[in-house]
Amino acid sequence: LQLVESGGDSVQPGGSLRLSCAASGFTLDAYPIGWFRQAPGKGREAIACISTGGLSAPYADSVKGRFTISRDNAKNTVYLQMNNLKPEDTGLYYCAPACTIVAALDYEWGQGTQVTVSS
Repeated sequence: LQLVESGGDSVQPGGSLRLSCAASGFTLDAYPIGWFRQAPGKGREAIACISTGGLSAPYADSVKGRFTISRDNAKNTVYLQMNNLKPEDTGLYYCAPACTIVAALDYEWGQGTQVTVSS
């Protein structure tokens, strides 16, 4: 299984971005998909997850109310809409076919997509 992240960019505080997670060689709809991020100098953390049925799990407190995860099975893609971005949202964003770091233990992480929030 391999997922490819895209959509990262540099934005000012208060801005928005939409990240995409696309599958290569398999269909996403058979898996829950999680978004994770790694801030500079910190470990990777889970921030959002969506079930095969399209239900989102509770978001990380740090992004609750600002980020929304969704999936479009017809496009074989999962999205992370990020609004009201803050400098502390800066980091590398990854997706994986799992909702937790432990569940993704055997997953070979992709390159991620860089989000930089700065004025």
